Amino acid sequence: MVLVQTLSALKPLQIGDITIKTPLALAPMAGHSNYALRRLCRELGGCGLVCTELISSNIVKNSRERALQRFDWRRDERPIAVQLFGVDPRTVAEAARVVVDHGADIVDINMGCWVPKIAKRGGGAALLRDVKAATAVVEAVVKAVDAPVTVKVRSGFEDGVVTAIPFAAAAEAVGAQAVAVHARFAGQGHGGEADWEVIAAVKDAVRHMPIIGNGDVHSGADARRMLDSTGCDGVMIGRAALGHPWRFRQIAHYLETGIELPEPSRSERALIALRHAKLTLENTRLPERVALREMRGQISKYKLDAPGSARIRNRLVRIETVGELESILLSVVSASDPDLCGRS
Repeated sequence: MVLVQTLSALKPLQIGDITIKTPLALAPMAGHSNYALRRLCRELGGCGLVCTELISSNIVKNSRERALQRFDWRRDERPIAVQLFGVDPRTVAEAARVVVDHGADIVDINMGCWVPKIAKRGGGAALLRDVKAATAVVEAVVKAVDAPVTVKVRSGFEDGVVTAIPFAAAAEAVGAQAVAVHARFAGQGHGGEADWEVIAAVKDAVRHMPIIGNGDVHSGADARRMLDSTGCDGVMIGRAALGHPWRFRQIAHYLETGIELPEPSRSERALIALRHAKLTLENTRLPERVALREMRGQISKYKLDAPGSARIRNRLVRIETVGELESILLSVVSASDPDLCGRS
């Protein structure tokens, strides 16, 4: 038998003066990428960079109390990127100063959100309709803060019109330190296949700035193919990590060894879900009822039902109390592995 040795693709990622230990990043996702998920991805291993949910620059400017509810980052998860969205350069720059004053290591600007309530106001991916205007936002933020500024983009706003390529070059020219490219157009949402050729073209268009690829990476093999085929410097994982925060550990292991790690058992998944819930409730600044509503969508993604059943999921999406949530999760552990339940 001939053994083929491959070079490890698990290399640090440099963003400005910040060294990210692995080239794997957790995508900012509204309603999901709160402190609990970010901390859990870090605890389970392999995740190099985490980013907050998107935060409105207007709210930071006009309603500091509401904004502080979303200021949930902690020292133990550094380096931490805080994502802002907005249209007016001065407002986004002012919000950037605030979040850096509150400990953000990196300011990330959202130009990838396709949700209508964001895009119809000209924010998110809609900024990509005008490369000059989008670049003005980046330049204002770069001038406002002494921290690396990054941008998360889509391939473009209008189907078939790839503006990520000229935008990335322009953003680098005004001081952006990295761009993450979700290789879909805004109108695709999460549908269809990501076109990784766009990521490769963006990488070719910049001189030195690292490019992070995003879209359709579910495994270590996917991540390796993206790195090899596009030349990108890092890989961002979003939906594939929901209910699977161990995904980064699996991908990092594959990039280092070429070997895929197995999935956790059902009882192990339930214990991780319980850890997720406890981290949420111990650290959230949201009212408990609001935190519980968000957790319904988060914990139900752990796929804790036996094959062919949806009973556990149907109960999780209706939880009203912390005790109810713990009871459901521990019942899964007990049914699957009584010894694990005793040690939880």
